[in-house]
Amino acid sequence: MSRARLAVLGLVALALAGLVLAWSLMGSATIAKDTSFTIPAGASVSAVADKLESEGLISSASGFVLQARIFGSDAPIQAGEFLLTPDMSQGDILAAFQSGDVIRRFVTVPEGMPSILVWERLMAEELLTGDIDVPPEGSILPDTYDFERGQSRKALVERMQAAMDKALAEEWAKRGPGIAVDTMRDALILASIVEKETGKPEERRMVAGLYSNRVRQGMLLQADPTIIYPITKGKPLGRRIKQSEIAAVNGYNTYTRVGLPEGPITNPGRESIAAVLNPEKTSALFMVADGTGGHWFAETLEEHNANVAKWYAIRRERGEM
Repeated sequence: MSRARLAVLGLVALALAGLVLAWSLMGSATIAKDTSFTIPAGASVSAVADKLESEGLISSASGFVLQARIFGSDAPIQAGEFLLTPDMSQGDILAAFQSGDVIRRFVTVPEGMPSILVWERLMAEELLTGDIDVPPEGSILPDTYDFERGQSRKALVERMQAAMDKALAEEWAKRGPGIAVDTMRDALILASIVEKETGKPEERRMVAGLYSNRVRQGMLLQADPTIIYPITKGKPLGRRIKQSEIAAVNGYNTYTRVGLPEGPITNPGRESIAAVLNPEKTSALFMVADGTGGHWFAETLEEHNANVAKWYAIRRERGEM
């Protein structure tokens, strides 16, 4: 064998030995169970490696850094909370950190949840940060929103409000002809009443049609939720409405105020907004509960009084009267 060939083989052997030594120095992942791992903003690879080792998730911080330098991409490590699993190698861990594949958590705002309850829900979420005021009523779009550990409540509310602005503008662009409201603000207010007045999605357009008729004719809307809102800010009243509350004069009570309330009485969902902007074509002016969560609708006061009598009979059977 020639000296040149021997020299080449010697260099290859040295290289292989170096790789074996380097690989042995890199250590390995030691994740025993699914583990949440948080990287603070601005953390370096070395700092993250030290934290991984101190939490028992890798065998060697210096080895992790070495592997990152030799085999890792140029992408920076992202801040956030990551889920590490027992099947992950050090390379998998690094790739997850560089991809920013953080743990996403979720908070849901149901249709018709008033802003005071949205505020309470967000303030009770311990993984969010910072204080917020109660958002303006009607400014939050009911939906499920994802968030990361440490995200600010203010940023999440702003995203909820941006979603409402977008949804309202999109539905306004699809509004039907001859609707009873002239502005997006009035559509939002009327939608909040529709949202609170029916628990049946299939009734929304009918309820919207009824209240649209009342708005056009200058009738009192006489929506019970508008009596309750100034008292509880949208929370459940927990009792029957008093006669003195029905007679109260304020900016919301539609038993004593002609037209729409001065503002929304809850955060309406997109479907209630759509119902107001494309209501059912109906002549109905009256409605009363039917005992199933829905309503009986009537065009005349005589028909309505008959429906009220049926509703009272149901309540007497239930022992409510």
